Amino acid sequence: MITVIIPALNEEKTIDHVVRLAKNSRHVTEVIVVDDKSMDNTVQKARDEGATIITSTKLGKGASMKDGVLVAKNEILVFLDADIVTYPENVVELLTAPLLNDEADFVKSFFTRQAGRVTELVAKPLLSILYPSFPNFRQPLSGMIAGKKSLFTKCEFEEGYGVDIGILIDMHLQKARIAEVSIGNIENRMQPLEQLGKMSREVARTIMKKSKGIEVQNLETFENIQVIREQMEFAIRENLMSLKKIAMFDMDNTILRASFINTAAAEFGFKKELVDIVTNNSNPFIRTKLIARLLKGKTIGDLLGVADKIEVTPNLDKLLKELKDQGYITGIISDSYDCITNHLKNKYGFDFTISNELEFSRSVATGEVKIPSLFLLDDKSECKHDYCKLNALINICNTYDVVLKNTLVVGDGENDICCIRKAGIGISFCSTTQLVDSVADYVIKEPDFGLLLPILDI
Repeated sequence: MITVIIPALNEEKTIDHVVRLAKNSRHVTEVIVVDDKSMDNTVQKARDEGATIITSTKLGKGASMKDGVLVAKNEILVFLDADIVTYPENVVELLTAPLLNDEADFVKSFFTRQAGRVTELVAKPLLSILYPSFPNFRQPLSGMIAGKKSLFTKCEFEEGYGVDIGILIDMHLQKARIAEVSIGNIENRMQPLEQLGKMSREVARTIMKKSKGIEVQNLETFENIQVIREQMEFAIRENLMSLKKIAMFDMDNTILRASFINTAAAEFGFKKELVDIVTNNSNPFIRTKLIARLLKGKTIGDLLGVADKIEVTPNLDKLLKELKDQGYITGIISDSYDCITNHLKNKYGFDFTISNELEFSRSVATGEVKIPSLFLLDDKSECKHDYCKLNALINICNTYDVVLKNTLVVGDGENDICCIRKAGIGISFCSTTQLVDSVADYVIKEPDFGLLLPILDI
């Protein structure tokens, strides 16, 4: 009935409390934590409390909120901040009562706290000047909100500190019925002065951007600085660094019982185009680039929806538990896409993933893809292929000071051959290629990860 969405970045100290609070609400049937590639224990703690985890397609709260909206299954959505432990026990009920009673379409919270300097000095004065008819909300920048998914999907989720005021203005422009409710006393972290300056500029920029009748050349110049964040697949918790064994899995036809891109082709109707690309392009770089273009215009929700329709190999949870009990670092190395492998990592508790980085803009695939340099031939390579999953596995081994012979590799395709052959334990899993079977230490023909458990006992 209600979905609670919690954007989170490095909130291991508080995320479990917020997830428990959300799940305790009797009308909540779904809790989604949208992780911004946290480098601490945020994902594991949220998983332990039963939350659904997705990885944000882009750094920033706005992108995380949009991703959460697209994935949510319910019409009534609630957004909570991940770093607050002083919410009242009935915060979800307080935020959703006007919606459930059909008294509002969108709900903003207000609360007692330390003085909000940006609200009083920037947001309220600008709103009163540019929107004379705008309602006088007590805390227009509050991030604890609730509303209807059908309206959220029409909002533009700004980057940075402007996201909350942007949503409020968009709801106002959609003529949504807006209510403001008290959620009591909330204690959150005070922003340092330098952050308040950045916050005030971004809030002002958003308000002016959305104001009708204001010419762009009359706006105060504001430079949008996009911070490029390198994929942090290897920033695993410090205690993993002391482990000395790695278990690596392929994704398509191994963890999943079908290929993601083939399933997507059937779902979205580009089977012929996919076959043409695969049959006419032997170069893996060109092939990867062309296939990614077929996904242009698909949202993160569309793609995760396809992934969730594919059957997962039975006893995956049991195998991962046994591997971790034996001290293995577990991960996925795939030539598919990071949005899908991260989804599986969050869902089942893998420790790392390496895969092609599908690019998104405002949660929609652009059709562009980045191939991680970890796949490419370098001076550490043990095969002569320009592009090989073994190169990525060797990089992972070097990161954790694990020798290649202390790895276990599970795969099914020709692109897994080098890894299976060089690993300490190489497992051909439900492969239809005789060459894969011939280089493996063990061959499993039934789609059941439970059949790997005896191998771990040797």
